Amino acid sequence: MSPDYRKTPEALDRLSPLQRKVTQDDATEPAFRNQFWNNHEPGIYVDVVSGQPLFSSTDKYDSHSGWPSFTRPIDESVVTEKVDRSFFMKRVEVRSAGADSHLGHVFDDGPADAGGLRYCINSASLRFIHLDDLEREGYGEYRALFTQADAAASADTATATATATADTKDAS
Repeated sequence: MSPDYRKTPEALDRLSPLQRKVTQDDATEPAFRNQFWNNHEPGIYVDVVSGQPLFSSTDKYDSHSGWPSFTRPIDESVVTEKVDRSFFMKRVEVRSAGADSHLGHVFDDGPADAGGLRYCINSASLRFIHLDDLEREGYGEYRALFTQADAAASADTATATATATADTKDAS
């Protein structure tokens, strides 16, 4: 049975004033003055309201925007998107699928080699679960994201080493 990731009165009562303002009133926290913009630890980011897994550190990158930025969600089904026409512009708002929490916005100026998207997310809408705490916190199934990333990094290193070795042999 899958967990029920929804908004409850008890969950809302646990939010700080900033978390409530961001997730429930569609606010934006200050750039570079938020909890996770510069977090480089391995783990996952979950909806602060419902606990729904949203993003992985394996997809996080420094966009120089001052907010946590990701190339994609853990799964496309965990977020919903809607057109946001506030502030005299057209943007795409990102919300959590389970609790309908406002998370941030998605832009098409992300890394091209990772699909070109930048999910620009408010730290106040997230709770970080460190890789070492996934099992204890009930998110053990997400450990596979990190073994896949490790395997891909090892394969990239092996390919680079083989290429460098072949180039050295060719040069001699």
